Amino acid sequence: MKVDFCTTFNYNYRMKVNKKKIIEKKLMQNQGIIQVGDIVAEGVSRQYAIRYLQEKNCERVAKGVYLAPGAWQDDLYIIFQQYKKIVYSHDTALYLLGLSEREPVCFTVTVPRGYKVDYKGQSPLKKVTAIEERYFMGIDTAVTPYGHTVPCYNAERTLCDIFRADTETQERQSAVKEYLKGKKNLPRLMEYARMLQVEKKIRPYMEALL
Repeated sequence: MKVDFCTTFNYNYRMKVNKKKIIEKKLMQNQGIIQVGDIVAEGVSRQYAIRYLQEKNCERVAKGVYLAPGAWQDDLYIIFQQYKKIVYSHDTALYLLGLSEREPVCFTVTVPRGYKVDYKGQSPLKKVTAIEERYFMGIDTAVTPYGHTVPCYNAERTLCDIFRADTETQERQSAVKEYLKGKKNLPRLMEYARMLQVEKKIRPYMEALL
């Protein structure tokens, strides 16, 4: 069977252009941070994706994650790109939800029991494990200071977590005050508190501040 050289050349050229468009679109959507696995899911080979990103002077900032020149290095988003099952929680969730002005020096994440997180990045990471039922309770999203959306527990779940953890009394009180100032769901808060066995700890704070 005779193969037309021009037809083959045009086909290969279109495929190459399409691959570039896919990668550039992903870079634009994610504000310059891209996970190689997301490109591969679009039908582009890993080898081609990495070579193209290197040609564009993108920096490898974590395993399988690249940063475009001039883009902000959003560690909260980069960690999520590596570990899709993490949920930001505790003090980190307080910060993301606007319930605390204190920027965490160590990011806290909750993961399902048995999920491996072997993080070796620049930002310290604290991992909390949870059984499946508790892991899924209250999962929502929040926006990082750099504008990326990441998984984060909602305010009600987060308050319960800080009452379960060894959190300073002042930080607890401040978080409850901020929560009561904004949009709140008290029935859900008390439901979570009962399920997580912190109702007796939270109720006095709520009664004193309401």
